[in-house]
Amino acid sequence: MAKQFVATIDVETTQDHKVADFACVITDRKGRIHSQCAVLVDGIFTNSEKHPLFFDSSAHSTALWSKKSADRRYGRYCKMVENGTRMVASVTAINRWMERAVGKYDPILTAYNLSFDTTKMTNTGIDHTIFSRRFCLWHTACAKWGTTNAYKNFVMENHYFNPPTKLGNMTYKTNAEVMARFVTGTMLPDEPHTALEDIIDYELPILNALIKRGKMQDIIDSGVAYNWRDYQAKDHYKACLLYTSPSPRD
Repeated sequence: MAKQFVATIDVETTQDHKVADFACVITDRKGRIHSQCAVLVDGIFTNSEKHPLFFDSSAHSTALWSKKSADRRYGRYCKMVENGTRMVASVTAINRWMERAVGKYDPILTAYNLSFDTTKMTNTGIDHTIFSRRFCLWHTACAKWGTTNAYKNFVMENHYFNPPTKLGNMTYKTNAEVMARFVTGTMLPDEPHTALEDIIDYELPILNALIKRGKMQDIIDSGVAYNWRDYQAKDHYKACLLYTSPSPRD
C-alpha cells in the first residue's frame, strides 16, 4: 500500500484577518514528521502597525486575547527571529514550499478548524487550493470523541466549560488544548498559540490518535460540521439528587 501523508496547518492571525504566523507539518500514518515549514509572513508580521496581531479590545488585560497579550506575543516572535527559531518568508516562498510538498507527498490537508485557517490563508494569498483532499481535524475529533461518556466525564472532572452567553447558553470545550489532553491522558500546559508548537504538541497527537483507530478514507468521511447546539451543557449534564440517610432528629 502506498504511503499516505497528512499536511497539518496552523495559523496565527492579525486584526485584519490575515496570517502573521504560518506552519505546516507533513506526517505519515505512524506520526513521523517528513517535512515542516514554520515562518512569519513578510509584509504582514513585519508591518505590525498596519497588521497588528489579533486581540479582543473587550478582553481583560490579563486575558490571552487582550491587547497587552498581543503585544507580549509580538515581542516573543521578535525574539524567535533574533535567536533563529523562526524566519521571515514571503507569501510566494510559502506557496513554493507547499507546491513542492504536494508534488512530493500528495498529502491530505487538515487543521483544527480548517475553514478558519483556510479563510485566513486566502485573505493573505497563501494557496491551499493545491491540496486535492482535506478534512477538518476539529470536526472529526468531535465526531469521534466529543459526545462520548469518557470525554464528557473528562470535561466534568476538569471543569472545561465555556462561559455562558448573554442568552444563557453554555457549551463544553472541544478545542485542541482540551482534546489533546483527553487523547494523550496528559495534562498538557496551555497552548502557546504559536503555529508550529500548536501543531507539534496538540494537533498531531489528536491526528495520530485518530489514525490509529481507523482507515484514512473513513477519517476523511467521518467529520460532521461542528454545531455548538450539539454541545450545550444542559443537554449532556443533568443534576441528580443524592440520597442520604435521615438523621436521628428527622
